[in-house]
Amino acid sequence: MPGNRRAWPEGSNFYDYDRIYDRRNLGYRGPDFGIAPMPDQYSLLALQRRELAKRHRAPLFAEVDLISSHAPWTRIPRLIPWDDVGDGSDFDRLQAQQSTESGLFGDAERARAAYGQSIEYSLSTIFSFVERYGNDNLVLVVLGDHQPATVVTGQGASHDVPISVIAHDPEVIDQIARWNWHDGVLPRPWAPLWPMAEFRDRFLAAFGSSPTRR
Repeated sequence: MPGNRRAWPEGSNFYDYDRIYDRRNLGYRGPDFGIAPMPDQYSLLALQRRELAKRHRAPLFAEVDLISSHAPWTRIPRLIPWDDVGDGSDFDRLQAQQSTESGLFGDAERARAAYGQSIEYSLSTIFSFVERYGNDNLVLVVLGDHQPATVVTGQGASHDVPISVIAHDPEVIDQIARWNWHDGVLPRPWAPLWPMAEFRDRFLAAFGSSPTRR
């Protein structure tokens, strides 16, 4: 949770996470990017370094909050070679896409463009991470947690967000074939709409687990 500055006890007490990483212990030494204290690329690489790269580890479930697409979209990072990420210092030497917050939120067209650029960055980072560090067992569930600000969506936007399942093993995709999803990360107009809890239950059922409610 790179956006957190303080302890999140619910992560352990309610969600039963074994470890929680935040901006205090991820080792980032680069610049902030608006509200996001570090680029998504650094967050994913930190997960790789601290957990995924361990030898002989048990299967790992990780929740990763990618927040480079969070408002105000005034400073959008750029994807750099993974070997250059280091402790994030190199991001300080890059010319990020910048705009003033007041200018963005006073101009819906510019705000939508900046938001789109931030989503493009986040997705490009995820795809690049999979290409560089992914293996046959990696499965990603990529989803948004809410719509952007009304300056981007306009009034009356729904709460719908896209969900993508990314996996190298075709058997993973075969398990959810009955969902009638389609290839790609851009939902079609007739894509099925489910509440988050229903997606959770369907996902757990598809892979042999019974949903647990609290």
